[in-house]
Amino acid sequence: MKGLCYMGTKGDIRLQEIPKPKILEPTDIIGKTVVTTICGSDLHVVDGALPYINETAKRVGQTAHCLKCKDYAGWSKGCACILGAAMDGTQAEYVRVPLADSSVYKCPKGIPVESLLMLSDILPTSYELGVLDGNVTEGSTVAVVGCGPIGLSAILGAKSKNPKNIIAVDLDDSRLEVAKKLGANYTVNSGKQDVKEFISKNVKNGVDDLPGVDTAIECCGLPVTLELCERLIGVGGTIANVGVHVKPATLFIDDLWIKNFKLTGGLVNTTSTSELLEKVKKGLLDPSKLVTHRFQMKDFIKAYDVFSHAAKNKAIKMVIENNY
Repeated sequence: MKGLCYMGTKGDIRLQEIPKPKILEPTDIIGKTVVTTICGSDLHVVDGALPYINETAKRVGQTAHCLKCKDYAGWSKGCACILGAAMDGTQAEYVRVPLADSSVYKCPKGIPVESLLMLSDILPTSYELGVLDGNVTEGSTVAVVGCGPIGLSAILGAKSKNPKNIIAVDLDDSRLEVAKKLGANYTVNSGKQDVKEFISKNVKNGVDDLPGVDTAIECCGLPVTLELCERLIGVGGTIANVGVHVKPATLFIDDLWIKNFKLTGGLVNTTSTSELLEKVKKGLLDPSKLVTHRFQMKDFIKAYDVFSHAAKNKAIKMVIENNY
């Protein structure tokens, strides 16, 4: 079968013939990939920035059980005990899914496959690490710093909690326009305006009317954006870090300690998949709005090139169809 492989050298990925997966444990299933996508973490791997390989974070496919009834099933990224080269990813025609009883979800009929695809990683990541860990609640005020795919999906997830205000922050005006379409009440280009000053002048805090936001969701993984989140939160506020950091950032504890603040971070558990599936089913979320590009599996290398230059290509998320 065809599968995309990282060859171990920075930037070297190839679509080539690889062995079709086999059942290794009684809890395994073999799924046929229908659609897959490219995660930001995949770019870190291809760039040589991560010490492990997890060639694809998500897919929607047909399981061995469901081939009879043609139902779709979605498999999330996996779990910490099998991260990396211990198992192959799903940028391939077929995939072995371990621990299938607890890692595969039967998807309701009528939901577009693009929405199911987004549910298998990007939405759980932003929802769990940003919205849930950030304690986004009805009537609160939320700042999302960084409007790439994760930041935009965080806006979608936050919107489903019915906050009073969502403020999107980015350097790219086109991304800010998308953020507004997805539910942001305010947009701020941090290269043109002082974000804290804008919020203090234009946005009334949703919970207690005190200065600062209730939740600041960091979605870039840069010192400057984490430090901006520190400046934005008010008393009792939460900084929910979602971004992948490769450089140290400063924690301004001399300003923060008196605010009774919270800083969260970690890896996605995908425990929210069932909840998100219900939100999509009820029309509270439409993850398909994140999709900007579509490719066939034979064009995987081109898809990576487009996604690697996302700002230039106005790419948010892409759907890769199994054409084999």
